[in-house]
Amino acid sequence: MQLLRARLPAPALRLLKYAHPVSILADQPNFFSGPYIERCTEAREEFDWLAAAFADPQTQFLLSRGTAQLLYTGPQPHIAFVSADHSAVRAAAAHQFVLLGWFRGRRCLLLMLPPTSEATEVPPGSAFEELRALSPQLDTEEAGLLAYARALSIWRSRQRHCGVCGAATYPKRAGHSLLCSREGCGAEYFPRLEPAVIVLVADDERALLGRQSAWPPGRYSTIAGFVEPGESLEDAVAREVMEETGVRVTNARYDSSQPWPFPASLMAGFHAVGLPDPVRVGGELEDARWFTRQDIRGGAVLLPPAHSISRRLIETWLHGPPPARATRGRR
Repeated sequence: MQLLRARLPAPALRLLKYAHPVSILADQPNFFSGPYIERCTEAREEFDWLAAAFADPQTQFLLSRGTAQLLYTGPQPHIAFVSADHSAVRAAAAHQFVLLGWFRGRRCLLLMLPPTSEATEVPPGSAFEELRALSPQLDTEEAGLLAYARALSIWRSRQRHCGVCGAATYPKRAGHSLLCSREGCGAEYFPRLEPAVIVLVADDERALLGRQSAWPPGRYSTIAGFVEPGESLEDAVAREVMEETGVRVTNARYDSSQPWPFPASLMAGFHAVGLPDPVRVGGELEDARWFTRQDIRGGAVLLPPAHSISRRLIETWLHGPPPARATRGRR
């Protein structure tokens, strides 16, 4: 560290004082992420990928209807996979299938049913359910697979026509791209992600948290917002915190990321140091304030769900070393 300090310019040395806490969860993937599936992207290029899937007796199919997915709904919800002899699988057209990859050693395909297909035969004890409400109860690997499938389903439903000429699109690459059907256009589309930042702003022994009116009473969370064109992630952190709370930040440092398919976000998590500005609530928040570690440990706020990246950022700060207090005017 002394050798490093000797090589750094003075502004960089000042920033070393405001290093964010080392994540106590650094080796753990966030919920909805991690090595839950072998994507085997090369298999998407095979012209007979669908025939190969039907020829494999181990192939399992995940059924979705709109944004709902087929799950067993008992005390421990889990995916209700079906086989190739299921009536919905036999009746489906080729364009309704997407090769997800190999899940727990078995080939796995998504079958996207029309939102109005109410008469679909389902195994006893199963039903089409929304992921968001049930996700905390799911096995982490199955939750990741469902999030992946949900994001693809939403993208496919929203990209049915070419954004250049308006013609219908059709799937390529085992369902992972969509190509314009009009000769002479040929525009190709890939799954869309909406990058967003989420940040735990800290100042010595305090964390800056905000709440939206739609949340349960007493819930506060970290500050978040979408990245705009022409912004870096760090720029978006500074802008969102200023817009929502009126507080300037410095030393934004990346922590981890989380796919959030509601509908298509990728959350980039940060820690940052807040300057001692007065809090002025704006944007989508109804309240924002500073909370001490003692406040949070004492139950003064209802924290976000345990599977969210927001909770991870709070827990990392809560159990980490306190950052030094920033002073007005430092940037």
